[in-house]
Amino acid sequence: MKAAVLQDKKFLIQNIASPKLEEYGEGAIIKVIGCGLCGSDIVKIRTGKAKNGDVLGHEVVGEIVEINSKTDFEIGDKVAMGHHVPCFNCTYCWNGNFSMCRHFKETNIIPGGFTQFIYVSEEHLKNTVFHVNLSLSDMEASFMEPLACCIRAVKRAKVKDNSKNLIIGLGTVGILMGEAVKVFGNSVYGCDLIYDRVCLSEKYGFDKSFVLKDVQSTLTEMKKTAPYGFDNVFLTAGASSSLDFAVKAARDGATIVVFSSVKDDMKGFCNNEIYYRELNIIGSYSPSPMDLEDSMALLEEGKVKTEGLLTQYPLEGLNDAVNDTLSNKIMKAYIKL
Repeated sequence: MKAAVLQDKKFLIQNIASPKLEEYGEGAIIKVIGCGLCGSDIVKIRTGKAKNGDVLGHEVVGEIVEINSKTDFEIGDKVAMGHHVPCFNCTYCWNGNFSMCRHFKETNIIPGGFTQFIYVSEEHLKNTVFHVNLSLSDMEASFMEPLACCIRAVKRAKVKDNSKNLIIGLGTVGILMGEAVKVFGNSVYGCDLIYDRVCLSEKYGFDKSFVLKDVQSTLTEMKKTAPYGFDNVFLTAGASSSLDFAVKAARDGATIVVFSSVKDDMKGFCNNEIYYRELNIIGSYSPSPMDLEDSMALLEEGKVKTEGLLTQYPLEGLNDAVNDTLSNKIMKAYIKL
């Protein structure tokens, strides 16, 4: 089968062996229809975490073509999926830290979404694979996993009614995060360096967004909206300076959710700010099966809009998709198989 295989931080289109269901027993073989390019894919490439020979991609929409399962899935079903499965029976799962579960980290689809066929296990079918409603397009369905990540972050923040929430970084994930906050009935504000993204966010229901010109003038403008500062601040921008800005934008006692990796960790840790102002700094990483279920429901009900966020590329254009994403030429790429 055709696959985009990583080689020296670039993708080469190669023929590799298709997964065979008989090698695994239970589970399903899924023909990939399309797969979103996640920011984490790009991070893995740039940092060297992804190695030569790897096939990346996990925001998959596909069709079941072969199955041996006790679930109600059938050949011909269109599905979207999460790629990791928690064990539900360890100290991490018992405490709700599903993405820290060691089984979660060890499980994955095989080989990856940037290929023609993948294998998903029986436990994936039971927990993280969902039927795609006929009302959803393939591209809309590919947002199930990234939206679920955002839902997870909103839940972890324990966003209260009538709160004022700030999203720092208005790429695709920032837009989805804002929409997720809005679904829970709260006001949401955005901030970004790029004017076009600030304008775009308001089309997706943000109450107001700010262009970050310089820190002090932006904070002064924000004070008109949130005199005491924001109740919750979500960091979706991969910049080490964003935490310092978040601390300045947050009210005393606020929660700051770190939802992005950065190239270099902060050299200074704002210990006294956190201590004297009783700030809550939490991380949020990856969704549970319950978050995936909630995400699919929101997409099906039309409560989260995704139209206009994706640009489609063929598998052979995956390197172009990566470059266009990095240069901010596009919001997010969808790889059509």
